[in-house]
Amino acid sequence: MQFNAQSADYQANYPQAQFSIIERDGTPVGRLIVDRQEKAIHIIDIALLPEGRGAGIGTRFLRGLMEEARLSGRSLSIHVEKFNRALQLYLRLGFRPIEDKGIYLLMQWP
Repeated sequence: MQFNAQSADYQANYPQAQFSIIERDGTPVGRLIVDRQEKAIHIIDIALLPEGRGAGIGTRFLRGLMEEARLSGRSLSIHVEKFNRALQLYLRLGFRPIEDKGIYLLMQWP
């Protein structure tokens, strides 16, 4: 139920977003949802299954989006829960908090 509600919310609020499956050696290990606008790229969701974590997969996808943002002159942003371990990854990659939204931080690169 939660997955269906979340998916419906994403489709209602980000109808142009690109939904992608992240694979490792041909096996699905996660998903990436990205909303590309004229002046901004927003990462709606990036999620990896436990077997896909810690191998640099997420970092590769994030760096690819960072390069796309740089080349196109757009900002790159993501919302992250303050207690999410991925927060440290985003900070290491140069994302910076730009707005505190309660349990979430809106982070932006560069």
